[in-house]
Amino acid sequence: MAGGLLAGITVLSLEQATTLPFLTYRLACDGARVIRIENAERPDPNRFVGQDVLGEPAMRSYFLPNNCGKEAITLNLGHPDGRALLHELIGKLRVDVFASNQRSRSYARLGIEPGQLRAVKPDLIWLGITGFGPDHDEAAYDPVLQARAGFMELTGDAAGFPMAFGLPMVDLGAAEHGYSEVVKALYRRATTGEGARIDVSMLASAVSWMVAPLALAVSLGEPVTRKGNRHQFFAPVDVHRTRDGHVYLAVGNDQQWAALTALPRFAALSRPEYSANAGRIADVERLGRELAACFADLMTDEALESLRRAGVPVSRVNTLRDVVADPLVAERLVVVTDPRSGLRLTLPRSPAGDPPALSFPPRLGEHNEKIYGGALGLSAERLAELRRRQIV
Repeated sequence: MAGGLLAGITVLSLEQATTLPFLTYRLACDGARVIRIENAERPDPNRFVGQDVLGEPAMRSYFLPNNCGKEAITLNLGHPDGRALLHELIGKLRVDVFASNQRSRSYARLGIEPGQLRAVKPDLIWLGITGFGPDHDEAAYDPVLQARAGFMELTGDAAGFPMAFGLPMVDLGAAEHGYSEVVKALYRRATTGEGARIDVSMLASAVSWMVAPLALAVSLGEPVTRKGNRHQFFAPVDVHRTRDGHVYLAVGNDQQWAALTALPRFAALSRPEYSANAGRIADVERLGRELAACFADLMTDEALESLRRAGVPVSRVNTLRDVVADPLVAERLVVVTDPRSGLRLTLPRSPAGDPPALSFPPRLGEHNEKIYGGALGLSAERLAELRRRQIV
């Protein structure tokens, strides 16, 4: 893609699964050139997950969203000739960032250790995302890390099983932390000329968000655990059924409670013991039942209109189709079209900046001729030989 604050930055990414592809997708949205590397015989497993929407086995639905705006080459880094080609690519493409989310035990075997690659280009920014840091090679996936970081202890009904969050928050959080570290490293390089090594531990990333729960539970002895849709410290906060759906009510202070109970529908709840948050928390079960009765014969739109006008925070519990129909969301959507099939992907924009012009996710090795032939000057015969030898 052209334009964007990171235009002119080239990222070479040995990526798979979710966390690093989402990070490089964010970089692509900001204008960076992102080239993903895959082994032709063992490509990104996510290529084969989800529905076969294109009739192409290696372009299934789950792979598509996080890989818009990228190019793709194949390269066998298990072979010395493949590692030599990687060095050529870094030098001739003038790569700014090399990224990987391989397990650290494979760094030496694949020839991607920071020292090796920065010997080729000293100002290279090297990024590695691992489950637990480069010195701990334990296998990790997002839900396992949600469990280990304490997220599941905080998610679910109070009397029920711990639950994983509906999004892969550890994957996405590590991606955002890695993104910010890359941007900081690019700034440092612009001011000092120095490259960098960045290691992002997905566990450390997840635990870094646990500031309040850990401080309260460990330092202050105040237990923090699952509350379902309620809040441990504020009431009323909960989901309520309406005649045609559900709404989420979140009263965050006593002024909002007063505004709620000033509405005729909720006036019966205006009791002295409920005027302060502590009183509402102390009687949250009864309060919840009475609020449920207030909402039960309201239509969702009727509830939203009256509460919003009163300044009380409330939302419909939206389906995903409701989300994209929200006027504040609809104006910030991006459509990416496959030039081959015409398939259209609708994606949310980044929260700030201009809408990116993203290309459709790349097929496996789609840009081999462009990059190996163009950047490295390899002839068609040489490229065919490399394919026969399973180097690319």
